[in-house]
Amino acid sequence: MSTRNKTLVVGILGGIGSGKSAVSRGLSNHFKTSLIDADQVGHEVLGFPIVKVGIRQAFGDDVFDGPEICRKSLAQKVFGSEPHHQQALIELEKIVHPEIRRQVESQLADIASETDVVILDAAVMLEAGWDDLCDTIVFVDTPFETRLRRVEENRGWTADELRRREASQVSLDDKRAIAEFIVDNSESLENAIQQLASFIDKRLH
Repeated sequence: MSTRNKTLVVGILGGIGSGKSAVSRGLSNHFKTSLIDADQVGHEVLGFPIVKVGIRQAFGDDVFDGPEICRKSLAQKVFGSEPHHQQALIELEKIVHPEIRRQVESQLADIASETDVVILDAAVMLEAGWDDLCDTIVFVDTPFETRLRRVEENRGWTADELRRREASQVSLDDKRAIAEFIVDNSESLENAIQQLASFIDKRLH
């Protein structure tokens, strides 16, 4: 993995609704921390003209609402366990992943000299190969029931929808296996933040 000045770049993994973002934000009470949300970057690149052209060519006009991409319509085509979903996801990734990586690398270059820790939060980090941008990988381990409750409340998802989305990603077991450190997020958020802060403190020193 890469070494970038004295800044520690931490890739954070976990299931959907695992609390990765909340745990990451809590680190700001312990270190000078910057967070790069690759999923947010992914939403932003959907507005790039080159991405719109590629998606229109691959998926047609029915994933557009006027001039903009309809993320809900696009999601219905690419998330699921059927072969046609998997092929559609591959096509989408070919279009958006290079643009997301360029944006993430640009953000890393801009902030690396100004912060102690950079957290890279990317749901598809392993699929996209973005773990090579990180100095270490951390996995936030959260019970399924807790994650389901969160996505029901925050996103209106059912258990089937949660499983359907996760079926399109690297398995949680594989994410766990690649991590240098596992955060147990089955108790309080403060407890999980402290676990991660202790690990990072050791890595920095």
